[in-house]
Amino acid sequence: MDRLQTRRGQTGSGTIQAACKSRENSRDNRRQRSKASGASRKPWFASGSNSVVAADALIDTGAILALLDRKDNWHAACAAAFRQVRLPLLTSEAVLTELFHLVGNSNREVDAAWKFVRSGALIVSPIVETDFPALDTLMKRYRDRPMDFADATLVHLAERHSLSLILTVDRDDFETYRIQGRRRFRLAPPRGIAR
Repeated sequence: MDRLQTRRGQTGSGTIQAACKSRENSRDNRRQRSKASGASRKPWFASGSNSVVAADALIDTGAILALLDRKDNWHAACAAAFRQVRLPLLTSEAVLTELFHLVGNSNREVDAAWKFVRSGALIVSPIVETDFPALDTLMKRYRDRPMDFADATLVHLAERHSLSLILTVDRDDFETYRIQGRRRFRLAPPRGIAR
C-alpha cells in the first residue's frame, strides 16, 4: 500500500480506451448470441449476501492505477491481464474512494479515472451495514498486515460471490488473504511479469 500512497503519474487513457472498446465489441457479440439463444441475462447485482453477480474477477485499486498510468511499472502486465479477463470486473466503493484519492487533483487523471469507471468495465457491489461485522472480523484476522478497509471489502466480496481471481499489484497481501479462511486467491497478472 505504501506504493499507492505516494503514487502520482500520467494517465494512459489511450490504452484503457482501446481495451474498453475491444471489450465493448466482445460484450455486444455475447449479448447478440444470448438473445439469439433465448437465454436471459442475470441481473448485474442484487444487494445482500445472496446476490448474483455477472463477474468472474475482482479488481483492486493498484491494478486500476496501473492501467491508467502508462509509466507505471505494472502497466503492461495489468493491461495484458485486463485483456484476458471477462468483463465486467467486480469492485467496491472503498476501492473507488481509494482510487480517486490517489489520482489527486489532476483534472486529466480524474477524467481518465471517471472514463474507466463509467466504461462498463466495472461493477460496484454494495457494502451495507450488515456486512460490517464480517469486515471487522477480516481486518482483525489480518491485523499483522495490516488489512485496509478496501482490501477487506474485496475479500468479503470474493466470499459473497464465490470469486477467486483478482487483478491486483498488491501481491503480498492477496497471497496472504484467504477466501472464507481457506481458499487462496488467483492473482493476475502472474508473479514475475512486472518490474
